[in-house]
Amino acid sequence: MKSDLIIACDFASEQEFNNFIKLFENEKPFLKIGYQLFYATGREFIRRLVNSGYRIFLDLKLHDIPNTVEHGIKSLVDLGVEFVTIHASGGMKMMEAAVKATKGSTLKLLAITQLTSTDQKMLEAELLIDRKLIDVVHHYAVNALESGVHGVVCSVWESKYIKDKISHDLLTVTPGIRLEQVSDDQSRVATPKEAHANRVDYIVVGRPITKAKNPLQEYRKIRKDFLGE
Repeated sequence: MKSDLIIACDFASEQEFNNFIKLFENEKPFLKIGYQLFYATGREFIRRLVNSGYRIFLDLKLHDIPNTVEHGIKSLVDLGVEFVTIHASGGMKMMEAAVKATKGSTLKLLAITQLTSTDQKMLEAELLIDRKLIDVVHHYAVNALESGVHGVVCSVWESKYIKDKISHDLLTVTPGIRLEQVSDDQSRVATPKEAHANRVDYIVVGRPITKAKNPLQEYRKIRKDFLGE
């Protein structure tokens, strides 16, 4: 599967999204739609994007009892999106139930290991997980692989180990991409070139593109840096 940049479309309305995407003229970038925009627009908006030729990553972060997640995934398979996220912390039975719901479809599941806003201090003090963050990410990735999940969401800094030690076939999708060190709500950040060096399959980039003065130009530059072109 060819690597690519996915734009995180964290907009509050369809109009905001339309104002942004029209800047891309005839290009059809891979898009991540999170629950902010999905809740505001619904299933038919997603279906229209797919029918218009966009590849869609539906980032809904499902985390519930296995039966509920299974039926939630079943309700999404007909949309034609490429990826949907679930939380690896929901456990293997939950992930297995989600995988079961994708049978007969082309939908791929991504298991979120630890959010890139999580650091070691938060892991221990707030989540009461007394292990090294990288060890938690790796363990969750093993659970995801054994559950039949197609890939994981992690930071750039865990991707190479996952490829080398767990499975080179397990997709790694990494948010927290920054062009320079900034102070915001992300903790484990990296540049597009660092993502390339760490064998990431897909980077997810939001604000560095959506808040740029020229989003199309910035998209092309970041994508080129990541793909090593």
